[in-house]
Amino acid sequence: MNEKRALEILNNLEISEVFYNNNSIWIQEIHNNTAKIGFLNGSPSKNVLIEELYE
Repeated sequence: MNEKRALEILNNLEISEVFYNNNSIWIQEIHNNTAKIGFLNGSPSKNVLIEELYE
């Protein structure tokens, strides 16, 4: 995923399916090329490169 798309998802009120390593996630914050993500399965939040996220 690129930074522009990640920002669109973060700022959109609609739910978008986003994944990291086959896990459903939501984007909590974006700083430059890094996103803080939360896992829908309850795992702790994590900072990852935006390019590692996919829809």
